[in-house]
Amino acid sequence: MDLSSSPTNEEAAYVNNLKGFILAVISSAFIGSSFIIKKKGLKRAGHSGARASVGGYGYLMEPLWWIGMITMIVGEIANFIALMFAPAVLVIPLGALSIIASAVLAHFILKEKLQKMGLLGCILCIVGSTVIVLHAPEEQPLNSVLEIWDLAIQPAFLLYTASVLVIVLVLMLHSAPRYGQTNIMIYIGICSAFGSLTVMSVKAIGIAIKLTLEGTSQVAYFQTWIFAMVSVSCIVTQLNYLNKALDTFNTALVSPIYYAMFTSLTIFASAIMFKDYAGQSASSIASELCGFITILSGTAVLHSTKDPDPPQNTDLYSPLSPKILWHIQEKGDQWKQKDEDGLSADFVAIIRQDYFA
Repeated sequence: MDLSSSPTNEEAAYVNNLKGFILAVISSAFIGSSFIIKKKGLKRAGHSGARASVGGYGYLMEPLWWIGMITMIVGEIANFIALMFAPAVLVIPLGALSIIASAVLAHFILKEKLQKMGLLGCILCIVGSTVIVLHAPEEQPLNSVLEIWDLAIQPAFLLYTASVLVIVLVLMLHSAPRYGQTNIMIYIGICSAFGSLTVMSVKAIGIAIKLTLEGTSQVAYFQTWIFAMVSVSCIVTQLNYLNKALDTFNTALVSPIYYAMFTSLTIFASAIMFKDYAGQSASSIASELCGFITILSGTAVLHSTKDPDPPQNTDLYSPLSPKILWHIQEKGDQWKQKDEDGLSADFVAIIRQDYFA
C-alpha cells in the first residue's frame, strides 16, 4: 500500500510544480507585455496633461493605460495561482521571462533599441534564474493561516518589515522629490521593497483560499484579513511608483532592474519568514548565491549598455525651444535673432536702448 501511494504523492507534487511553472510563464508574458502597453498609455496621457513622473494622474483617463493595467492584473492573478501550487522560490525567479518579453516588445513597438550586450544581460538573467530554480528548496506544508501568522510575527521577520518601512519612508519623503527624476533606483527601490512584503501576504492569502476550497475555512480568522489589507496597501503603492519609473526611464532598464531587486528581496524575505533554506546543503545554497550573482551581473550589463530616457524638465523658466526667434522692433527696423545662437553684443545694445533710452 505504501509502495503504491508513494509514487502517487510524487506524481501529485510533480503535477503541482508543473502547474506552477506553466502559470508562472504565462504570468511573465502578460506582465512583460503590460509594461509596454502601460507606457504607451502614459505617453499619450502626457501629451494632454501633467505626466505621471511629476505627480499627474491623467493616465487614469487613458483607455490604453487601463488595457495595460488589465494585462498586468491577469499576469498577477496567474502568478498568484502559481504560488498556490508551487513554492515562491520556484515561481518568483521565473519572472525573468518578463524581461525578455518587455525588452523585445520595447525594441519593436517603442523603438527603444536593445543592443547586443543588452541581450546578453537578459540571457544572464535567465541563466541565473534557471540555477535558482534547479536548486530551490522544498516548501514546508502549512495547514492554517495561524501557522503563517506565527511565522510573520517572529522577531527576525518583524525586524525585516520594520527595516523595509523605514527605508521606504526615507525614499518616498526625502529621496524621491529630490532625485527621483534622475536616479532610477529610487522608484524601483520603493516598488521592490514593498513587493517583497506583498508576496509574503499574497502567499498567505493563497494558502487561506486553497485551504478554504478544500473544506477548512480560514475566513473567520482576523489574520486572513490583515494579510489582505497589507497586500492591497503594498500593491497600490507599488503601482503608483512603478508608473513614475516607467514614465521617467527607459522600459528596457526598468524591467530588469525591478526584476533583480524584487526577486532578491522577495527570496530574502521568504528565507526569513518561511525558513526555506533550513536544512539545505551548503552546495545548494552556494549554487543559489551564484544564481543571484548571475542575475545581478546581467542587470548591470544591461544597465551599462542602455541609456535611459532623458528626464522631463519641469523648470518653468527654462528655454522653451532652441529654435525660438526673437523679434525686436526699433525705429522701424526689425531685428531677428535665433535663441540658439546666443545674444550678440548688438542685440544686447538694442535691448538696452529700447528700455533705458
